[in-house]
Amino acid sequence: MFGLVYANIRELTKEERKRYNAVYCGICRSIRQQSSQTARLGLSFDMAFLAMTLMSLYEPEELSGNRACNLHPIRPRPWVDNDCVAYSAAMNIALAYYKAQDDLQDEGRRSAKWMAGVFGKEMDTIRARYPRQCAAMEACLQELDTLEKAGCDNPDLPAGVFGRLLGELFVYKEDLWAATLRQMGDGLGRYIYLADAAMDCRKDKKKRQYNPFLLCKADPEQYLLLAMERCTNYYERLPLVQDKKILDNILYSGVWIRVRSKHNDR
Repeated sequence: MFGLVYANIRELTKEERKRYNAVYCGICRSIRQQSSQTARLGLSFDMAFLAMTLMSLYEPEELSGNRACNLHPIRPRPWVDNDCVAYSAAMNIALAYYKAQDDLQDEGRRSAKWMAGVFGKEMDTIRARYPRQCAAMEACLQELDTLEKAGCDNPDLPAGVFGRLLGELFVYKEDLWAATLRQMGDGLGRYIYLADAAMDCRKDKKKRQYNPFLLCKADPEQYLLLAMERCTNYYERLPLVQDKKILDNILYSGVWIRVRSKHNDR
């Protein structure tokens, strides 16, 4: 379901691309430090957006460097690290773990069992450090599973559940900006769920799998526009300066790339 929130690289400057990739590499590096080399397989650009939003808001002190790694052994790549990067890496691990658990429960695939084992090694530590976020992931994914198995024909209901999940992840700490971040994450989570459903309509129809847009025959585009409007409305209330151009690129251009591509293919 993740993998939609990334930049339109062609519209970024060379320096902006370098900065964006450095945050992404920083999260990858932090995942290895917090878990394992294998856990980096679950890395998502969605968490780079989360990290950059929090970094722009809180402006923590950064560490940076250049280093080759197992995934890129020849050419050293720049990375940045700070508390927001480490937090986003922990959320990436937790999301990958709960997604694997959900796949294992629904489909019983061996690969899901293996992935759950990979990401589950450090979950006790992550749960202890971020109990609110992990509790939200567990509760919302369970509620989402219930709605999908019941054949819910209202796209707003499952999208709202996923929105609550992502909203809790965007709240790095309970402070002045918590309510705005929660609502922004809620809107983005709704968009992610609805966009994923819209792109999977043909596949889900063929496989006879649950998809709310197949049940209600609604126009997905209006749902997507309203969800992203909700997200950007709260996003624009945040006093962001650092990396604002990259974040604008992601929300106003990047998130639509895969959706529009699927629509054009059809």
